[in-house]
Amino acid sequence: MTRVLMTADAVGGVWQYALDLAAALDAEVVLAVLGPAPDPDQRAAAAAAGVTLVETGLPLDWLCDGPAPVLAASEAVAGLARETGADLVHLNAPALAVARFGRPVVAVNHGCLGTWWDAARGGAVDPGLAWLPDLVGQGLRAADRTVAPTRAYAEATARRYGLAVPPLAVHNGRKPMLLPDARPFHGALTVGRLWDEAKDTATLDAAAARLDAPFVAIGATRAPHGATVAPAHLQATGPLPAEIIGQWLARRPVFVSAARFEPFGLAVLEAAQAGCPLVLSDIPTFRELWDGAATFVAPGDAAGFAEAIGAALADPAQGASARRRAALYTPAAMAARMGAIYRDALSIRTQAA
Repeated sequence: MTRVLMTADAVGGVWQYALDLAAALDAEVVLAVLGPAPDPDQRAAAAAAGVTLVETGLPLDWLCDGPAPVLAASEAVAGLARETGADLVHLNAPALAVARFGRPVVAVNHGCLGTWWDAARGGAVDPGLAWLPDLVGQGLRAADRTVAPTRAYAEATARRYGLAVPPLAVHNGRKPMLLPDARPFHGALTVGRLWDEAKDTATLDAAAARLDAPFVAIGATRAPHGATVAPAHLQATGPLPAEIIGQWLARRPVFVSAARFEPFGLAVLEAAQAGCPLVLSDIPTFRELWDGAATFVAPGDAAGFAEAIGAALADPAQGASARRRAALYTPAAMAARMGAIYRDALSIRTQAA
């Protein structure tokens, strides 16, 4: 059986992606965790997914002040690949691919500063931060295979980093939550990093002011690096455990995302699996995944979002279309596609040897 060393972190959506993929793969997965250590619930979930967990204590690239710690982390992960006897390395942070691994490397770009900056701010990246997109570009060019969670984001990645060939698109898959029976909630819901300006919480807040129904926002309002947001009209709860989020989704509110940048959007998938009607910003990623199963609104159009939410509240059956589409995005489908990419990378490296 193929042994895969896969990197992840315990502070974002990559954690759930890694566990869902590892559990569905026909491979032995060693999960190397960078950044803060997993909590007890996350460790239990890793055990249930059948992965071997290695808590490296290495830093996350986007929380570093310069390239040196990331370069050191890349070398350390390469050393761990040797120690664990990995046949292939799956890096969920492309900047880590700059070291010499001596085995096939598949780099998956779930989101990065360079593409985020293009969508959220435009223009040149702040000089003090430009080192990170530079490393991501180096890593993408060094990897044997590159992957993105949508075709739209693969194209954005190729544009940003001048790649001759765009990353392969592999849609994320998510195991549906086990949801309780719950009384319907006649209102709207958003889930995500509210502090992230690309999520456009300001537009959601302005839309909430126009609604005659409650609009709940679950997620952090303060970033690890200090950025904050203070919505005046959204009912912001702060971060909540997955179990509580599941209880909200079970009530089938209208799920809303006004994101100007989204490589995939696992929160949208979870809402669709629960049968929530979707009101989404009209960006290429969401069109690729949800065209025909959601209502789309131009980014930044608060009045348009309010109108679309009101229409969805009047027709909750819209959630059935979202649920049918969500059934396409499974861990099994994701694992089948990633497994084929692994085999291709292994065969190419074998032929080269």
